[in-house]
Amino acid sequence: MDNLCSAARKVFRAALKAVDPYKAVYDSLAIKGTVLSLGGKRREKRPYDLTRYKRILVLGAGKATVPMATACEQILKKRIDKGLVITKYGHSGPLGYIMVIEAGHPLPNTAGLCGAQKIVTLLKETRADDLVIFLTSGGCSALLPLPVPPITLSEKKKLTDLLLRSGATIHEINTVRKHISMTKGGNLARLAYPSTVINLILSDVVGDDLDVIGSGPFVPDSSTFREAWDVLEKYNLKSRLPKSIIKHLRAGLERKVQETPKPGQPYFRKVKNRIIGSNLVALKAAETKARDLGFETLILSSQMQGEARALAKNYAAIAKESVKSGHPFSPPVCLLAGGEPTVTVKGNGLGGRNTELALALAIEIQGLDRTTFLSGGTDGTDGPTDAAGAIVNGSTYRKAIKKGLKPENYLAHNDSYTFFKETGGLLITGPTRTNVMDIHIMLIG
Repeated sequence: MDNLCSAARKVFRAALKAVDPYKAVYDSLAIKGTVLSLGGKRREKRPYDLTRYKRILVLGAGKATVPMATACEQILKKRIDKGLVITKYGHSGPLGYIMVIEAGHPLPNTAGLCGAQKIVTLLKETRADDLVIFLTSGGCSALLPLPVPPITLSEKKKLTDLLLRSGATIHEINTVRKHISMTKGGNLARLAYPSTVINLILSDVVGDDLDVIGSGPFVPDSSTFREAWDVLEKYNLKSRLPKSIIKHLRAGLERKVQETPKPGQPYFRKVKNRIIGSNLVALKAAETKARDLGFETLILSSQMQGEARALAKNYAAIAKESVKSGHPFSPPVCLLAGGEPTVTVKGNGLGGRNTELALALAIEIQGLDRTTFLSGGTDGTDGPTDAAGAIVNGSTYRKAIKKGLKPENYLAHNDSYTFFKETGGLLITGPTRTNVMDIHIMLIG
């Protein structure tokens, strides 16, 4: 089992390496003479004649923006006239031409608000002969908060907290965010118009939907006020939210407030949105590594969603089938998946979706002693903890019982982090400075 645990860690590290933000940007942009090319592997190059632009601005928000900005500085050097990126606390690094602001995530704070105001001011000052390179990565929604007046930051923070705890998907959360924000749902494209925009995106969203990643600051918004309202009704949040938010959304329903920018509007004519890294890219690298280690390997999906506990039952069923019948492969087998499960928080414990998934699975696979499972967030953070996730195997449950601990009690209280801190199994990586959702690795020996 120690060998399986070591192998799982190696596979996870290979997945992270494949979505290194610096490399993703460096491989997507190139300069030859006075021409900047937006391309990448197996992609047609799109040229930008830099002699046409008086200024180049590099802006961005997200957990991966600093390494992404580092690559931009390496490529553009002194051509950068102004730059500002916002990242999560602990995710910063030295930059020469671009200013860095660290701010709160997953709940927004005043540092993020200040950074968002600065970016909005810079975009409002742009002209038709400016080139804006924007860097979008996971965490952008929380790190770029600028609520529509009179909604305050503390009111938006309460909304975000309630949505996160309700079990809402990222698509649902961002649908609401976009309709109370001045920076999301295509609004940055409106502010930047008529400048030229290259938006480089590291996707942290199931399905890689452009208008959901980072709440789509430069993308036409496909969602509506009606859909945002429906999310609040679905999770019974209307009575728990500040009156300012309810009043604004209701005004949107009554068409007293303008909708977010939609497809066909002029703001997007000079915007190029390009995904340069995703969960599937990470999974393919993990697949290669697992095969090198001698495992028959299968990628199940990069779009896993739903309650973590329900997903654990599905993964356990697949593991049991493989052990019993050899389907989809006979051991040694590595099954890979990615995505973003949800957790409906009912207890007062400490944990995140990855540790919750791992704990739920440990209960389901007890006795499968040749089975190891790793669930890790590619950003190195799982909920409000210092762990990326956890690693479990068929003996995790038995070891906990011997220590006098009942796993089901920890799961009932959403206290998965505490469980693994007491029993072992936490996956600690520190900030990875990337984010393409979660990676799930099942090894059966």
